[in-house]
Amino acid sequence: MNTGQIGRTSAVKRRRVFYIPGYDPIHPRRYRELYRKEAAAQGKISGYEIALKPKAGKGNYGWNVRAQIDGQAVTAQVDVLLWSDIVRQSMRSSIPATYWQLLYTAWVYIGSGALWRLMRLRKGPVIAALYPVGMLLMQALLALAVCAVVYRLHGLLSEHWAAQVLFAFAGAALAVGLLRWFKKKDGKLFAYYLMHDYAYAARTRGANTPELEARMARFADDIAEALAEDLDEVLVVGHSSGAHLGVSVLADLIRAGRVPQNGPALGFLTLGQVVPMLSFLPKAHRLRADLAYLSARDELAWVDVTAPGDGCAFALCDPVAVSGVAPQGKRWPLVFSAAFTQTLSPARWKALRWRFFRLHFQYLCAFDRPRDYDYFQITAGPRTLAARYAGRPASKSRIDHAISKFTSVAA
Repeated sequence: MNTGQIGRTSAVKRRRVFYIPGYDPIHPRRYRELYRKEAAAQGKISGYEIALKPKAGKGNYGWNVRAQIDGQAVTAQVDVLLWSDIVRQSMRSSIPATYWQLLYTAWVYIGSGALWRLMRLRKGPVIAALYPVGMLLMQALLALAVCAVVYRLHGLLSEHWAAQVLFAFAGAALAVGLLRWFKKKDGKLFAYYLMHDYAYAARTRGANTPELEARMARFADDIAEALAEDLDEVLVVGHSSGAHLGVSVLADLIRAGRVPQNGPALGFLTLGQVVPMLSFLPKAHRLRADLAYLSARDELAWVDVTAPGDGCAFALCDPVAVSGVAPQGKRWPLVFSAAFTQTLSPARWKALRWRFFRLHFQYLCAFDRPRDYDYFQITAGPRTLAARYAGRPASKSRIDHAISKFTSVAA
């Protein structure tokens, strides 16, 4: 790992953490409660003290952390950089509109050739992408079958045309009711949720929407303000889809000269990233340019953590290299595995193995057999991200060769 960042500072007493969630419509208190619960659990396992307090004042939703780790006292302020309102707006589609999204999204990924390239990376996230298609089609077929069965019943009772019309309406009503029931139960099925997620990227064929660009500019302002404070480290964490937002936000900050040379150390941690789902699309010029730019900068340390056990992430896929934009002098990211099968006990792994969405959030949770990845020591511990992973080799099994068909970085 490049060690250029260590010259600034390696010890941390005060830190700001900016967490960028993935495509998630839920209120950010979910992340606070997850941090509170899992930090306490990891502290008991690893032998350190960590506690949360409410964040005072206006601004982003967040919380304050006080920790005693390795005999050092550390304070951290965690801010959640929200775009859940944009997510919720994108999910406000009727049932017919969602099926139209299905057709359009399939056409974008299949017609562009992106789907076949993604399948050469990891099958897990591709299966996750195909799941809502299969589930929604199955729901539609069941509804059509119900409609057909009810309509056929008129032949057993009456051949009169009025009976045909009555049973046709009854069948259609039951079919619509069944589709509405499936949508109501999507909190357990996740078909509509995942469909909206992939459709959001496909609708612009990989380009950011204007409302997302405006929100990212606000994120950049918040981070720039923290970089001007008397801190030891500013750490940006991008989880899932939040990883590619973080790439562009930080690239913008560095290009604009908003990262002071003598300011806090700047760390960037990407977790469970799904960058190729966007960067492999034809119009993802902006993201590919930002990936290439950020990967060669010495203003930050960038660490990418995934795990093959996470079926929703592109595990051990170097997001810069597989997107085909690795420049000369590439430094980042350092790619390694959280190794769920080794860092979770056999009993814990057995309990979580088939809970795919829960595993996608495991990076933010406690490990009962932790190794060198500990989310709470990274966000509240006494060392910078750069110092923590100085000399740490990348995982040998990472995928670091170009696979994307589209590599252009200019629109």
